[in-house]
Amino acid sequence: MDQHNPKVVVVGSFNMDLVIKTERRPQKGETLIGEEFGMFIGGKGANQAIAASRLGADVTMIGRLGADLFGDTFFTEFDRQNIDTSFVVRDAEVGTGVASPVIDAEGDNSIIIVPRANMRLDVEDVERAASKIADADVLLLQLEVPIESSKRAAEIARANGVEIILNPAPACVLPDSFLGLVDILVPNEVETEFLTKVTVADDEGARLAAKVLFEKGISTIVLTLGNRGALLLTSQQSQLVPAYNVKVVDTTAAGDAFCGALATALAGGDKIEDAVAFANATGALAVTVLGAAPSMPTAGQVHDFVVSSKAC
Repeated sequence: MDQHNPKVVVVGSFNMDLVIKTERRPQKGETLIGEEFGMFIGGKGANQAIAASRLGADVTMIGRLGADLFGDTFFTEFDRQNIDTSFVVRDAEVGTGVASPVIDAEGDNSIIIVPRANMRLDVEDVERAASKIADADVLLLQLEVPIESSKRAAEIARANGVEIILNPAPACVLPDSFLGLVDILVPNEVETEFLTKVTVADDEGARLAAKVLFEKGISTIVLTLGNRGALLLTSQQSQLVPAYNVKVVDTTAAGDAFCGALATALAGGDKIEDAVAFANATGALAVTVLGAAPSMPTAGQVHDFVVSSKAC
């Protein structure tokens, strides 16, 4: 990244994660004894904001928290992470979002989310932050808040020449009017198959799916493919950027680490292929730590990791 102070605005969710680690997921009607429990701040928006901040970006978060203890915890932590929360609304009627990730022996996760205050983020909340969005280098969006609010943020960003990254998670039907505002789409394998109806089990399928998304008018597609790396598709290039070989502890928020890193690198002036490689390294480091927010690495940690590692 160059030396100008990269500015990233994140419109997204907050979830308090109640994490259970167990040998396997229970079957219907079955009770299992778990191995570990942890409570961590999370939510796609919050994770991506923390990732970007730790990597050196000047980050502003737009979202909704409950007027409760969980909300207090987020404000305390975001202050510690130097994230601007001027446009985070405290909702007096609905509590902070919660999530329950279950992590199996291989480190793979299944997550149940109860959005609560996240889904009350409205267009007016976004419009109050219009000047901050207009001044950003990158706007980073996900789908754990209402689409109308994310779309309004994208409209403001587009009108002011701000690059727009959408992580379409969790997967849902997206209107063309929203997709048409997006510069870079970053889906994982599940989200890609939902959006394209194309299986991405191998590289050929991934390339076909990326082309389907590209033909929707999005100029840059970045498919995150887990331990296979990431596929980058633009009008000038199609490139599989390799992953890193690490010991997987918990895959929760690896995609958020990737997105936060991608946004930070692009906001700092990196070329897209370099930004994707940086994001791959950041996501790899994230899976080596239990929990969402705790797994977001610093820029120094990513640098040391890249120096000491070789891509798969």
